[in-house]
Amino acid sequence: MRKNFDIGSETVQPGEAKIVHLPLPGLHSETEVSMPVHVIHGKKDGPVLFLSAAVHGDEINGVEIIRRILSLNSIKRLKGTLLAVPVVNVFGFDTHSRYLPDRRDLNRSFPGKESGSLAGRLANIFMSEIVCLSDVGIDLHTAAIHRDNFPQIRADLKAEKLDVLARAFGAPVLLHSAPPEGALRYAASKEGVPVMVYEAGEALRFDEVSIRVAVRGILNVMRELGMLAKSRSRKIKPPIVLRSSMWVRAPQSGILRAQVSLGDMVAKGDTLGFISDPADKADVVVESSSNGIIIGRSNIPLVYEGEALFHIGRSQQTTLLEEHLDRLQDDEALTPPELVEEPVIV
Repeated sequence: MRKNFDIGSETVQPGEAKIVHLPLPGLHSETEVSMPVHVIHGKKDGPVLFLSAAVHGDEINGVEIIRRILSLNSIKRLKGTLLAVPVVNVFGFDTHSRYLPDRRDLNRSFPGKESGSLAGRLANIFMSEIVCLSDVGIDLHTAAIHRDNFPQIRADLKAEKLDVLARAFGAPVLLHSAPPEGALRYAASKEGVPVMVYEAGEALRFDEVSIRVAVRGILNVMRELGMLAKSRSRKIKPPIVLRSSMWVRAPQSGILRAQVSLGDMVAKGDTLGFISDPADKADVVVESSSNGIIIGRSNIPLVYEGEALFHIGRSQQTTLLEEHLDRLQDDEALTPPELVEEPVIV
């Protein structure tokens, strides 16, 4: 008989699903605050996987991704344990903010400290109650506000287990990226817990394609881990592996007219956009400084000199990119059979 799963002050029995509320520091008004954790503790042994969203409070795609995962009947029959945290930064989520009330970035505050700042205490709770109970994690993000990301997984591919799982996810792009100090995946790696980051879409907006890619990707990872039965559907296309990336910055201040979109393949010297100002008709060309794929971009036309405009992942894999772009337009390819009735967000 499988053992019970203890989290916070709660005990979850094998075959049981329960929402556990982890107490957090309260508001000025003495209103109590908690972090909700959906715990699904399977009847059969298997790994513990955590899903986290809204570590940055305004990055809400992950909230919907987790909702769809939890709605699937197959999840109720999983092997192992799923810890799904739809909103980690509850304070930022309630105020539509990336940050905490003290203006700290939670994703630069891990592993935190029990007696530290608000960010440090929240990070410490997540580490002790979620990360340290897990074997693997997937952290769901979007671009910052007024920016947009092409669906991608970021992971340290030097970690063999993470390399395998990141490829199994099946996102169009896989970017090798060592985690920055203070990030959730950096602190988790120090505890021996491999964590990948899914980046797609923009802050404070739902993006249907980004959501569907993630739902399918999470199910792929769960199958790779043996938590769900293997799918008989079409095989996972290998991702485009990017070993490095770079930002193209504005050569001068002005008004940007972008000429490329997310997912476009560009060559060194290609025109990415034009910058002008209201008083001068002369254009300054923004050129690509590398061959690669546009994996992120700014959405605001008003730019200052030196501002990051286009994020390019260095790659030459043109044919594979075209296959992934076709797949992103294929609703059937993106939608797990269990979610065919899910209304599309427009």
